[in-house]
Amino acid sequence: MNLDWIVIAHSVCTQKHKMGFLTTKMMERTALFLSFGSYLTSLTTAFLPLWKTMNSDLNEVENWFSGLWLTCLYTDERGIQCKAYDSVLGLPKDLQISRVLVLISIGTGGFALLTAFLGLEGVEMCVRKPDVKRGLLIFSGVMTWLSGLTTLAPVSVVAYTTVVEFWDEGFPDVMPRWEYGEAMFSGWFGGLGQVIGGTLFFVAVCMGDYDLQRLSVPVSPELKPRTKHYLKTEVL
Repeated sequence: MNLDWIVIAHSVCTQKHKMGFLTTKMMERTALFLSFGSYLTSLTTAFLPLWKTMNSDLNEVENWFSGLWLTCLYTDERGIQCKAYDSVLGLPKDLQISRVLVLISIGTGGFALLTAFLGLEGVEMCVRKPDVKRGLLIFSGVMTWLSGLTTLAPVSVVAYTTVVEFWDEGFPDVMPRWEYGEAMFSGWFGGLGQVIGGTLFFVAVCMGDYDLQRLSVPVSPELKPRTKHYLKTEVL
């Protein structure tokens, strides 16, 4: 009888789990979609030549754009023309460090998405053991965190150097100076989204552990069925 009640309790908890909106399965997919969208944003930011912009007051028809890999010039007559940097060693230190961190972010973010997909509940591809899936989700959360932080770091470094150079009193006032570009803001949003996505992976793991712990709790004696004892009477 105890086994029957455990099965009933399991089915009731499973039914409540399905009826609830914020389930473990829903949390896992939310973390994956958020991480995927943020990863695409960070990936696009890495190759956009819009990290810094410069517009000279002396020549308003020219707009300069700078990124990690290219420098572009936009004019009304010729449109936009981009050119790669001549030498990697000749780049400023902040751009060299930013390049390395961005490449690490791209690699870790892509690997995190792959392992997260294999660790999703309901995905029976390659991995079917719950313990292995739990480990994959934890690993994906850590890698997504790392990808987000290595996206935020280069954007913040370039932003800091841009502010320092902008307010440098050693430059003449008539000399044009670099300012923030649109790619910087998209990089901040992408990196922050990846950090939140990695956190949601850990939340999903905690929710799964809580569900297993709740199902493994023994049934209270008060809920056990009471057996009826009948006195055997003999008809004389």
